[in-house]
Amino acid sequence: MLEKIEVVDLIEVTENGCVQVRTCTRIIENGNQLSCTFHRHVVAPGDDYSKQNARVKAICAATHTAAVVAAYKGAAKP
Repeated sequence: MLEKIEVVDLIEVTENGCVQVRTCTRIIENGNQLSCTFHRHVVAPGDDYSKQNARVKAICAATHTAAVVAAYKGAAKP
């Protein structure tokens, strides 16, 4: 029996407040992992994170303070 399991296996917060998320997609057959592929994405301060994994939401809520969002948006201006 084949199973496809997606799990957020790595969450990192960078100095400027960006939250980097890695998702692992595992293909399992009879309890043995056949393959694992990764997808990465970034949630920048001020981005909508309402559709993210619960752990990612919690980290974004804790790190994306008003001060962090303002500093990030201010640094992005040329």
